[in-house]
Amino acid sequence: MSTPAAPSSASRVSFAPLTSKNLGTVRKLNSVLFPIKYSERFYNDILQPEVEDFCQLVYYNDVPVGNICCRLETNDDGQTKLYLMTMGILAVSWDRILICQRRQQTLRLNPQPYRSRHLGSQSLELVLKAAAAHTKPKISRIYLHVQVSNDAAKKFYERHGFKEVGIHQDYYKKIEPRDAWILEREIGDEAVN
Repeated sequence: MSTPAAPSSASRVSFAPLTSKNLGTVRKLNSVLFPIKYSERFYNDILQPEVEDFCQLVYYNDVPVGNICCRLETNDDGQTKLYLMTMGILAVSWDRILICQRRQQTLRLNPQPYRSRHLGSQSLELVLKAAAAHTKPKISRIYLHVQVSNDAAKKFYERHGFKEVGIHQDYYKKIEPRDAWILEREIGDEAVN
């Protein structure tokens, strides 16, 4: 696993851009964090230089505990949006996950030790600041999908200024429920502060 870089204001939290050297860590995190398997195209896309500021590993006490991955999208009228593809923070430590996998036990996730430490908020704020500072191209909005059964995630994003702008029916193909809320937020100078 790669060494973290760019310490944040909280001394125990740091971020590192995704590279071919830490991509295995991202794959492992995604296999634990998300109920779907991501394609090779996804992993190639998150390594592109233009998204370096928007695709980051999250470290807590030098341990990789999450990631955030975005892509740039430019529509026909020239407006650029940032699409937040994935963001996740482990709920439990790696040791506990590995022990349960070895024993083939069902892992009951509890909010220790990484959740409720504002790691998701810090990750999102990092990306929002990078988006506000990005000038070529200028990013006007950030948006994402949240499964309609995930009220906690929807509330999290709403606390960070996102608003529901629609529902994408049958967004998910391999998990139930299939529908997703579309949440969006404008990117402005206020995110730089």
